Amino acid sequence: MSLFKARDWWSTILGEKEEFDQGCLCVGDVDNSGSGQDKIIVGSYMGYLRIFNPHPVKPGDGGQPEDLLLEVQLREPILQVEVGKFVSGTEGLHLAVLHCRKLCVYAVSGTLGTVEHGNQYQIKLMYEHHLQRTACNMTHGPFGGVKGRDLICIQSMDGMLMLFEQESYAFGRFLPGFLLPGPLTYSSRTDSFITVSSCQQVESYKYQVLAFATDADERQETEQQKLSSGKRLAVDWVLNIGEQALDICVVSFNQAVSSVFVLGERNFFCLKDNGQIRFMKKLDYSPSCFIPYCSVKEGTINTLVGNHNKILNVYQDVTLKWATQLPHIPVSVKVANLQGLKGAIVTLSDDGHLQCSYLGTDPSVFQAPRVDSREINYEEFDAEMKKLQKSIKEATKAQDILPKSEKHRKLIVTAEVSPDLDAESQAIDSEVKAEVVPSVTVKVTIQSRVTAQKPNLVVCIQAPLAATCDQFFLDDLEPDTSETVVLSVFLKGNCPPPELEGNCVVSYNTPTVLNVAQCNFRLPLRLVCFPAQPSKAANHKLTIDTNKPPISFLTIFPDFVDPSGDDQANALGFQFLTGSKTTLLASKTSQRYRIQSDQLEDLWLVTKELILRLEEHFKKQNCKDFACTFSGSVPLQEYFELIDQHFELRLNAEKFQELLSERAVQFRAIERRLLTRFKDKTPAPLQHLDTLLEGTFREVIALADAAEENQANMFRALTKLKSATHLVIMLISLWQKLSTDQVAILEATFLPIAEDTQELGWEEAVDAAISYLLRTCLSKSSKEQAMNLSNELCMPKDTSRLKKNITLFCDRLAKGGRLTLSTDSTTQQAAVMPGGCTTIPESDLEERPVIPGYTAKIPSHRQVAKQKSKP
Repeated sequence: MSLFKARDWWSTILGEKEEFDQGCLCVGDVDNSGSGQDKIIVGSYMGYLRIFNPHPVKPGDGGQPEDLLLEVQLREPILQVEVGKFVSGTEGLHLAVLHCRKLCVYAVSGTLGTVEHGNQYQIKLMYEHHLQRTACNMTHGPFGGVKGRDLICIQSMDGMLMLFEQESYAFGRFLPGFLLPGPLTYSSRTDSFITVSSCQQVESYKYQVLAFATDADERQETEQQKLSSGKRLAVDWVLNIGEQALDICVVSFNQAVSSVFVLGERNFFCLKDNGQIRFMKKLDYSPSCFIPYCSVKEGTINTLVGNHNKILNVYQDVTLKWATQLPHIPVSVKVANLQGLKGAIVTLSDDGHLQCSYLGTDPSVFQAPRVDSREINYEEFDAEMKKLQKSIKEATKAQDILPKSEKHRKLIVTAEVSPDLDAESQAIDSEVKAEVVPSVTVKVTIQSRVTAQKPNLVVCIQAPLAATCDQFFLDDLEPDTSETVVLSVFLKGNCPPPELEGNCVVSYNTPTVLNVAQCNFRLPLRLVCFPAQPSKAANHKLTIDTNKPPISFLTIFPDFVDPSGDDQANALGFQFLTGSKTTLLASKTSQRYRIQSDQLEDLWLVTKELILRLEEHFKKQNCKDFACTFSGSVPLQEYFELIDQHFELRLNAEKFQELLSERAVQFRAIERRLLTRFKDKTPAPLQHLDTLLEGTFREVIALADAAEENQANMFRALTKLKSATHLVIMLISLWQKLSTDQVAILEATFLPIAEDTQELGWEEAVDAAISYLLRTCLSKSSKEQAMNLSNELCMPKDTSRLKKNITLFCDRLAKGGRLTLSTDSTTQQAAVMPGGCTTIPESDLEERPVIPGYTAKIPSHRQVAKQKSKP
């Protein structure tokens, strides 16, 4: 990053939606004023030609109307503009404009104004050449050592050099081994043209060799005619630079030898006249343009190099002398002598930001005014200090950010979920294979007590649930007005959702600050399942104990039972839209409820709904001592199987990515070989390259389809894992009777991310969080607290360490461990949430009690611990 910004001396924006490139900027005394002041000439791909003479009243002023000397729209895009002695019979400067199929030379002249509007400028076409080939770029100079005039050389897109002796066409020559055009320049010291070919080589061609070579326009000739009229074009010298070139420039100053500068994609080179490297500089950024200019130190050359980071670097040979920040990415840079500023840096961006700037800083001319001396009233100062300290103390008190009551809120947002499902389903593009996918209406009401500008409502619903519309841009709300928005929610993905909660967030502006209001809402269970016959057999069963007699399902699940069916009072079936079934049973003799299903993750929503409805039922009866407990076995082994399934899909995703990368590299390599064969002038057999290209293409498509299918499977696996994780958290909280804050810590530990990414997955994030708790609030000794933690998160090789840490986590809770993030206790040590964790060494003498939920096999060293613990 640059320490200083480029000092804006003058700037302007050229047109609207116009495009510019490297050759579109040129500086020079194009109107032959004789004052030694350069004018700025800019051409655009839209065909506009503009000439500026900046003279701001003070530095930093924008462009004034009188700064624009001339603006004219030509009929064709302008590829390049140059200033030189292009007209015979005069040594005055003229303007050459290169179009795709035409070269025009204009004379720019000014007429002294007689009114306050100033001078008037106009251009006059001196001559033009219509080109038979599409032009790419051009260069000019005294070819052949002529005096007092400049000739023009144009490079075409197919590799032909067309030379013009001012008003007449001289000759054309094809460059040997040409594929794509590169930058072109002329060296007057050696009378040669220098370019960079598509072979990544700097090549030099003598003008005399070009002049005596075989004419490019000649047709078939006899061997005797070829020997008498010319010879094949031979290169003077070649230098391989190993990269494509962006620009090339030849400089020759009095105190420095003539040098050839080449700007590559990652380096810039300085060459001697014979092609030997004087020096080169490796760049740690992507350059966009450059310009060498005269240095004050003898024997050195300064170079301005712009890059895509909006930085302009100043080099003296290979030494970085200065770096300055620009407001745009320059595609062309020039050094000009303007009115009142010599050596101004002129930069042009691809979207038309033209700026004249200079380096360094401005001297400060501000002088503090003299303060009148007066007597100090210490009593007033003390009173003011006490008042300020009181205000600071009140402002720094710990208080809630949100208003404590609704009457203090500027805007209130409420969401009302319809008690019944929609009569006509609003589900769109659902992947569920059920006959009818139900939807439910959610009505969001926004009440504003102030003027709310640009309110934006976002409805956040976790996949696989979806809404018909999740974002609304509303009109401004006046004080004491309201706005209502209606939407529908439905199941889009083909798997049960891990949560049935949603969130509404409204962001709006007041005259002083940006504000946010939000609310939560709960969706009905009927949205994802419907009543079914209870099932007697199931693979997974859970039992929830309560301290109250069981309640009839006719009371707490009226939307799922048939009032006429007496058998549904103690048994209820839930059929999910995705096909799985869950059964809920109530004991007739004990205070227990059983939930059973063939899939572990399907137990979560029904279990949560049961506990919520029981709590609401007893709350309505003013029963405050209702509690649920769990004394059964937490299904850790089945939970670990879901973790392994998800992790296996993540490994498959990495394999697909590697295979796709390999096939893409192979596909591009075959394309390059085919392109070389097609470009070759002598036809050669393809050697089944086309067959190999088609086969590789089919492999890429098949791999992409497989990767996409694996991505969908990984999303469903993560959704199932989230549901099972919610269930495990609930069972642990009921087992250990955790508080609300401790449950929040559990949720933050086991559900740290919303979805998997290439940079971060569920396994490594949970492993890091659990390891942090094991080393802080659940640590057994200071030795564990002092262990260093890794600063990086990376995908593990397997899930063995994660499963071991989860088992150890439950083990520590069973021994009386307390979940807390506080560091006040003397047995805890302040720590930072790690990025990754190492394996926790487990003592062979540690005794493990039997924990509910630990259904995996316990290592044999536990028996050894028991024997040693006996007296």
